Formats: sequence, C-alpha cells, structure tokens
Amino acid sequence: MATEILNDALFYDRYEIIEGEKFMSPSANIKHNRIVTNLAMTIGVYAHTLRLGQAFTDSLDVHLPDGNLFRPDFIFFNAANSKFIIDNEYGTIHGVPDMAVEIFSRSTMRNDFGIKKDVYERNGVKEYWMIDPWRESIEVYLLRDGKYFLDDVYQNYNEAELKELTDEERAKIEFEVPVAVLDGFKVKIKNIFGWFIE
Repeated sequence: MATEILNDALFYDRYEIIEGEKFMSPSANIKHNRIVTNLAMTIGVYAHTLRLGQAFTDSLDVHLPDGNLFRPDFIFFNAANSKFIIDNEYGTIHGVPDMAVEIFSRSTMRNDFGIKKDVYERNGVKEYWMIDPWRESIEVYLLRDGKYFLDDVYQNYNEAELKELTDEERAKIEFEVPVAVLDGFKVKIKNIFGWFIE
C-alpha cells in the first residue's frame, strides 16, 4: 500500500487519502495562505523559541496510524510526543500530531467538518481547530476520553461590528484563543486573520 501511494505521488502533486479514497488537494488562495502563515508566526514561533515542540504547515504528508494520509493546513507536535517519525527521504511524517488545524475551502469544507474530524478524533489528536476564513471564526475541539467536545467558537470582530454591540455584548467577547496543547498559550484572534501581527 505504501509503495502504491509513493508511486501515485509521481502523478499527483497534492492529494489526500481519506478512508481509502483519494481526494485531490486544491491550491490555497491568498486568505488561506495568510492564515497558515499567521499560525506559524504565532503558535509555531512561540513553541520553537521555548523549545516546546515543532509546527509544520500544509506542504507535508501526514500518515496517520489508521492508514489515512492527510495534508493538514497546520500541525503541532509537542516536544514530549515521541510517537512520530519524520521520513526525510520522502519528506513525510508518520504519527499523530498533538494539534491539527484545517482551514475551510469551498471544496474541502465537508471533509474538514465531517470525515477528517472523525479521523483526527479516532487517531487521538488532542486539539482540532476548524477555521472558517469567510466568517473569520475558529471552532476549537478538545479530546476528552477519546471523544471531541466543542471547547468554544471564537469570532474575529472588526471595529464596525464592535460598535454595533452593546457594552454587555462586548464584555462577553473573547479576543484571544487559547492553545490547550501549549498549556493555554493565547493567540490574538485578529493575529490569525489579519495582514499584520500585533
């Protein structure tokens, strides 16, 4: 099976194997790419600087233990996670990341929210983010007793939207999203979606 996948790689630049079925992976648009870059610049740099683990972006094949092959938009491996192998010859990873992030596109949204979420849960990915680039929202799922539960949905608000809210409504807004696998390290939501990091 692994040999077949490697041979197929000669003919397909970007694809994933989801529950035994091959799906072509579309190229990312600018908004998608900006979010991935911002995740790497915030979560990735923080973890790397403090030697807490290693982050990777969507150019890598990740072979999960159950046979699925994903190209997550962003993944993080905690430094204590020794249950993964980097195959330098083929530039792939075998193992289970501590955190996975998928950014919706119109062609992948159904898989990201359905099948992929189930696969990540089944393989023991501790934290799963689903990012909607149009609504600028982040759904955070955390693994508990082998099952995902929705931790929260975080929303990016622009100045005009904030002005429309009452003081009471504004007081309830979360402006940062915690990264559970990094002991609650928080990222400003606007730094995930914005052009510049503050």
